[in-house]
Amino acid sequence: MEETNRTDKKVLFRGIKLLVFALLSLFMGPVLLTFALSDKENSLYLPLLIIASLICAMAVFLVFKGIKIIMSSMFKK
Repeated sequence: MEETNRTDKKVLFRGIKLLVFALLSLFMGPVLLTFALSDKENSLYLPLLIIASLICAMAVFLVFKGIKIIMSSMFKK
């Protein structure tokens, strides 16, 4: 029996969905970081800075995870 090399659509859409969340995080993180760094006297400076940094780190993680899932859907690894 010959195995067909077809893309798993469910896994592919899961990876694309993850990349969409990463794209949203890639915009939201730096915007929040800019808001935090623009007004250092604000009482929400430190919490906003921490949240923005975590969102930026999460965005990078989601990009790599999404690409890995998309590649695994195409190459079955």
